[in-house]
Amino acid sequence: MAHYQNLPVFKATYALLIYLYTISRNFQRDYRYTIGESLKKDMLEMMLNLYRTNSKADKRELIGVCRENIEGIRIQVRILFDLKQLSLKQYSRISVDIESVSKQLVAWKQYEEKKQTGSIESKK
Repeated sequence: MAHYQNLPVFKATYALLIYLYTISRNFQRDYRYTIGESLKKDMLEMMLNLYRTNSKADKRELIGVCRENIEGIRIQVRILFDLKQLSLKQYSRISVDIESVSKQLVAWKQYEEKKQTGSIESKK
């Protein structure tokens, strides 16, 4: 089992979290303490779920939870953009980062499903 800090999906999520902390300082006060805090909390929860996922034998269910987390984060970022709290450049960067994390989660789930299927077939 790899250390969770070395997982590419963890590194990408951590970089996104740091970027969100950096830009959230510029949100209007109403949004900084509502959706901004919620977004950072959800990002931290996702990172904890990545840790939990990596420590489980059957990772598929928790990968699904992480995928739900990233979709919730995507929605909140879209709301911030629509409320003019993010510039187009910031929104684009965050969207690319979210898409990268999402693709890595999909690939990880496919790998785990293939691994489970392979182990079941080898037992027969």
